[in-house]
Amino acid sequence: MAASTASIPSHIKAWVYNEYGNIEETLKLDSNIALPQLKDDQVLIKVVAAALNPVDYKRALGFFKDSDSPFPTAPGYDVAGVVVKVGSKVKKFKVGDEVYGDINENAGNPKAIGTLAEYTSAEEKVLAHKPSNLSFIEASSLPLAIITAYQGIERAQFSSGKSILVLGGAGGVGSLVIQLAKQVFGASKVAATASTAKLELLRELGADLPIDYTKENFEELPEKFDFVYDTVGGQVITIAGPASPPAIWFFLHSDGAVLDKLKPYLDSGKVKPVLDPKSPLPFSKAIEAFSYLKTNRATGKVVIHPIP
Repeated sequence: MAASTASIPSHIKAWVYNEYGNIEETLKLDSNIALPQLKDDQVLIKVVAAALNPVDYKRALGFFKDSDSPFPTAPGYDVAGVVVKVGSKVKKFKVGDEVYGDINENAGNPKAIGTLAEYTSAEEKVLAHKPSNLSFIEASSLPLAIITAYQGIERAQFSSGKSILVLGGAGGVGSLVIQLAKQVFGASKVAATASTAKLELLRELGADLPIDYTKENFEELPEKFDFVYDTVGGQVITIAGPASPPAIWFFLHSDGAVLDKLKPYLDSGKVKPVLDPKSPLPFSKAIEAFSYLKTNRATGKVVIHPIP
């Protein structure tokens, strides 16, 4: 699947927008975007699959206006693909390697050409070798969500034997918080909220106490939990922000070392990607994919594949 340097085009296809606004209205397919220029510590990736995240459409609304890259902007943080070129200082990867990662080390200062493109570039430190037992589709669904889940639990100084309540347990991040809390951090009890139809999924992921938020108010539960991981906007460990004490608000820092650390759990199947039943959607359906993501009804991750 690796491309020779001679076959790498100078211009590529990418979904881009040239102004801030609702992503479904501003996003356009452009076949004449300049190939990203490679820095010494970067690799060029032929994108095979890319996952969408809420941060993509929030960015498109101008959330990072002061630190964003210049237009045109190709959205997309998560990638799985094949290395086709390496910078002079790259040691970890070679041409032909299958890799995955969140290409933006700082979420608020993202690259102009993201992962909804034929090719993208990324620093080697934000990437990891793709686990061989995962497809490109599965691998692309993981980086931003699993790093967010891991760093959030770690930031809260969670320790073995503690209990945790996950708000939004069937979502991209929540589904991985359940698994990591149980498999990696040794939680004694994991509770999680979801709608009625998704309670069985919570059980499959390892939740000891699935909670139907349409019928129960988690704040009125008789049980007490050491930690709450909030993926939907509330309190304690929140990725939805802003937060006030005693919440811990944090912004993820993309790090390939986290993916490397979690590789044994992914290789063994103890931690698994969760894909929405609609996934994958083809590259041509990117706008429809964003519209669906914005309904907040997705289970796990929405992935784009194949990318021509």
